[in-house]
Amino acid sequence: MAVTHLFLCPTAFENRALGSGWLSGKRRSPLQMLYDLDKGPPSPLAEMHRQRRDSLRRACERHTRRQRLLQPEDLRHVLVDDTHGLLYCYVPKVACTNWKRVLLALRGHARGDPSAIPAHEAHAPGRLPSLADFSTAEVNRRLRAYLAFLFVREPFERLASAYRNKFTRPYHAAFQKRFGTRIVRRLRPSAHPDALARGHDVRFAEFLAYLLDPRTQREEPFNEHWERAHALCHPCRLRYDVVGKFETLAEDSAFVLGLAGAPGLRFPAPPPRAQAAAARDRAARLFRDISPFYQRRLFNLYKMDFLLFNYSAPSYLRLH
Repeated sequence: MAVTHLFLCPTAFENRALGSGWLSGKRRSPLQMLYDLDKGPPSPLAEMHRQRRDSLRRACERHTRRQRLLQPEDLRHVLVDDTHGLLYCYVPKVACTNWKRVLLALRGHARGDPSAIPAHEAHAPGRLPSLADFSTAEVNRRLRAYLAFLFVREPFERLASAYRNKFTRPYHAAFQKRFGTRIVRRLRPSAHPDALARGHDVRFAEFLAYLLDPRTQREEPFNEHWERAHALCHPCRLRYDVVGKFETLAEDSAFVLGLAGAPGLRFPAPPPRAQAAAARDRAARLFRDISPFYQRRLFNLYKMDFLLFNYSAPSYLRLH
């Protein structure tokens, strides 16, 4: 049942009350496991995640003002695993396909092998429930008792990845027809009829100009592939216990699966270091061709993600 309003706790970062047991009571919940790690002998990984939580909390206090009440649609990206007590907010272009595979594998799909689940099945509507599907009381119960986590990525690298994947790959013809034709029609004078019909050859500068055009957000919300992570997951309104990063994907994923009581589940192999470095280089090449004026405007558009998740402005930007 959809809710009309979501009344969250007065203080988003107040300590959660831990339940007395988990499901049958045979094991501690992931949230209790994290609590035990924080109270026990320090480990480097647990300490790093504690520092990330603290950094996010301080950034929220410093950079956010009074905010509107969250609506059910704001919770659409927060997926629910009731069996393991997990809430996962997915951000496209940050390993979200593999995390959806993992959540399905935890539910018994593909005999527990995430890599065996096709991408289109992982993204199929209705395969995984979201917080938006529950009543206010049920939402708040899960927010109190479940381990909430998200994964983020350096904002401009994520943006470059979204552009390359959606606008330069032939297998995304439907996406290009929907968004590419709109971009070409608006931003390319005397465009070729084929480009107007297919939207298959959008240039990076045109894509960025589309994002910065005030008409874009007036007409409809940003598509999730380039929407800011904080606008998808609301980290200053919802408490996240683990802030995973694409740059440390393997370690952070293993940390979450360990808390969930599934350390033997193999998260699909993240990209090798050489491939990750190549992605950073591609992003740098794309943005170096953008004028300083547009670089500054775009940085301001994504600035909150940089601030909240403790990312520095890329060295290739000319912001001054």
